[in-house]
Amino acid sequence: MRIVQGKFSVSTKNRNQMLDITGQVKSFVGESGISDGDVIVYCPHTTAAITINENADPSVPHDILLTLEELIPHNRPGYRHYEGNSDAHCKSTLVGCSEQILLKDKSLQLGTWQGIFFCEFDGPRSRKVIVQVRGQ
Repeated sequence: MRIVQGKFSVSTKNRNQMLDITGQVKSFVGESGISDGDVIVYCPHTTAAITINENADPSVPHDILLTLEELIPHNRPGYRHYEGNSDAHCKSTLVGCSEQILLKDKSLQLGTWQGIFFCEFDGPRSRKVIVQVRGQ
């Protein structure tokens, strides 16, 4: 089994934002030389996340962010974290810091409407995404 790992940068413009990074992940997979295995997409930040969801309709990321903001508001009485971004830490924990995608014949095995998203909860910022491709 071969393992190829790398990273790329993303820049966010809003406090809460979902960026479709499917193209960057596909590009990295293509350069890896691995055709069958799996891909791990990882976010090394405590106030951001990675998720897979519909990327055909831009209202879906909007609705996800709207729901997260309603469930976990930015300014909530009782937060104790002194940096003022407790909500971002909670959202990151709920969404998660990584996704694993199967790889077959150099193709990510995503569903018809699925895409990979970088989720920003404490922006705007410049962030890193780590991608690891494992297989043969």
